[in-house]
Amino acid sequence: MDGIPPLVDQYSRGAVHGELGIGVFERHLAEAAGSTGPAPPGTSFFDSRAGLAVRRWCPPLLGLEPHCPPVHYLARRRELGAYRSGQLLLRGAGIGTFLLESGRPGEITSPAELACAAEGRAHEVVRLEQLAARIADSCEGADAFLARTAEALHAAARTATAFASGAAGCDGSPPGAAEVRDAAGNWLRTRRRGAPPAGQILARHLLWSAVAVGLPVQLHCPDPQRLTGFLRATAGTGTDLVLLPDPWRHRQAARLAAVFPHVYADVGTRPEETLREAPFGKLLFSTGARALAELYVVAARLFVRAMEKLMGDWVADGWCRLAEAGRIVSLVAAGTARRVYRLDVAAG
Repeated sequence: MDGIPPLVDQYSRGAVHGELGIGVFERHLAEAAGSTGPAPPGTSFFDSRAGLAVRRWCPPLLGLEPHCPPVHYLARRRELGAYRSGQLLLRGAGIGTFLLESGRPGEITSPAELACAAEGRAHEVVRLEQLAARIADSCEGADAFLARTAEALHAAARTATAFASGAAGCDGSPPGAAEVRDAAGNWLRTRRRGAPPAGQILARHLLWSAVAVGLPVQLHCPDPQRLTGFLRATAGTGTDLVLLPDPWRHRQAARLAAVFPHVYADVGTRPEETLREAPFGKLLFSTGARALAELYVVAARLFVRAMEKLMGDWVADGWCRLAEAGRIVSLVAAGTARRVYRLDVAAG
């Protein structure tokens, strides 16, 4: 399908710095394949759908034939060098704008580094748990922690594009001040340096505090149904919420996006399912990529191919005309993200 705009990747975590040996590369590939253990004897994690996708789409960007042996691909990667390989992969992915959840400095590319390598734009997404952990590392006492957290949220809103939360569940009202102070005090007394907040009270407090600031909030929710009360309670706040669920729960997230006007959802890897559950302007693309620049390429290619196939079927079946199909793809690929995250204002 012609005319697909440069994609807006609403969620990723950047690429690692430096050269990657085959062991480290395969460990990151294993994570992308959803595995937590070693590959079966006599195989590697290139023997997975993620591995096949890397071998299909990435070698041509580095000057090799598709499906070349993994050892040849990794040798070419080392020959070009980590930075040049990353440039070629990111610039060939078809992504124009990245919303990047920043990692620890020096380990993963920052938004500025990713934007430079990709020749695109990158915007920071502030993870609430990481923000709280950094503040706790440098202050003592619950009162100081809570005050500095409130200040940091408002300061972050001046430069960041969105907040992100990993709260597994949240009910329809914020926790009371006394219980928040007690929970913060207990956590600060027992935590290890760098550890994120523990317990639902602090997670709920951080999430409600972020909603009050007004930036869009990404909700990384294993089960989006557990957030239904929270979604209902935040309907009048003026803050948009974006659901990024576990892979097998994208349809549930799409249904919730259809119900609540301020709620949006990640389109997932099966747009043929989610586009049947929610209005097209409520769904957004993301790669979810971390560590390997290859994962940006793979996710973008699979999304475009899935949308082209789905829209081709819809046009053939008479559900819409070709021009309308192109508009639907543009909405999910970039248009809705540009509106929800106010990217055109940020670029101005």
